[in-house]
Amino acid sequence: MRDDARPLRVLFLDLNAYFASVEQAERPELRGQPVAVVPLLADTTFVIAASYEAKAFGVKTGTRVGEAKDRCPGLHVVEARPPVYVAYHHRILDVVETVLPLDKVCSIDEMRFRLLGVEREPEAARTLALRLKEAIRRHVAPTMTCSVGIAPNAFLAKLATEFEKPDGLVTLLASELPDRLRGLKLTEFPGINKRMEARLKAAGVFRSDDLIDRSPKELRAAFGSVVGERWSYLLRGYEVEQELEGGKSLSHSHVLPPDLRDDQGCRDVLLRLAHKATARLRKNGLWASRLSVYVRGRKGWGAECGLPPTQDTVTVTERLLALWEGRDFEGPMAVGVAFTGLSKEGGFTPSLFDETEDRAELSHAIDRVNQKFGKNAVYLASIERVKDKAKEKIAFDKTWLFSEGKGDNEWPDTFRGLTP
Repeated sequence: MRDDARPLRVLFLDLNAYFASVEQAERPELRGQPVAVVPLLADTTFVIAASYEAKAFGVKTGTRVGEAKDRCPGLHVVEARPPVYVAYHHRILDVVETVLPLDKVCSIDEMRFRLLGVEREPEAARTLALRLKEAIRRHVAPTMTCSVGIAPNAFLAKLATEFEKPDGLVTLLASELPDRLRGLKLTEFPGINKRMEARLKAAGVFRSDDLIDRSPKELRAAFGSVVGERWSYLLRGYEVEQELEGGKSLSHSHVLPPDLRDDQGCRDVLLRLAHKATARLRKNGLWASRLSVYVRGRKGWGAECGLPPTQDTVTVTERLLALWEGRDFEGPMAVGVAFTGLSKEGGFTPSLFDETEDRAELSHAIDRVNQKFGKNAVYLASIERVKDKAKEKIAFDKTWLFSEGKGDNEWPDTFRGLTP
């Protein structure tokens, strides 16, 4: 294989412990301290992000908060503030663009850059990586670090960011491939979760060495699709076009605070989530034909029903309350709603017997009022008790927050991380 056919094409940047790092930037007293970011302040919920100081005690994403406190007695538990993380995300994008043009924003804490011309030389690429790191420290927060991977394709560049954390910088040269990838666990590769790992092991692929040593045809059989064949080339540094799948559902969930962990609280929050989710349907120009609701707890419950293609809040509320009559759960901890069977305007046949289209116009009018006068300027009376609950979450694969009205999810441009 000729190395000049596989130059260093991609620089991938992964912000370390992003949510926790933002909290440490905004709150100087947390710097150097173990920090856990949680959806709400309750020992029964789970950590969604941990600082490296907390990770040293075994606290990580998914650890139950009560257990995290036992592992790390000095742990600072901080309730998540999604608008802050989005504000920092946009500041970071502005800053890195002064060094190198962005090719793709992959998630709230990951971004990709394309290397061109002399930038593909190993030393030049490394210099650009160091400049990106310094720009973030100087213009976002001096305590914020990132790991950078440089490789012949985006898949390997992302993988390289996992080799050194925090504050790593790893280059994978074509001359080192694929042998430098030997000795890795399957789940260390992007795209291999526990389920895929089980499938691969059933096909006799147990570690990265097996991925490397199998032929493209054998990997295609192991993965059960052409994806496996693509992997054979990706591992060797070639660029392979990836197929993208669009979203097929729209959902909202919420961990219940202790004062709402009863029948009435579950009902109210589900109605609040329906109110929010239908507003997102309208914002995205989508109509749903199926509704699912669930309660998670000591004993869970779920139900679903068909819908006339709809995006209006009243129709969904009526159907949700009908499903609610059959509830059967104990010890509720979280609730959620999901829409499936999504279509764009004109992509479905309207019902002749339902009022959903007329109601959708009413819902759009309410949206316009809220966007002009503020979130919850107008809302259904059924969510009065919880209208300010279930605030927008920011998953790592999201880079924005849905606004339900004027002023919603805004954050003042303070950036205390830059304060001496």
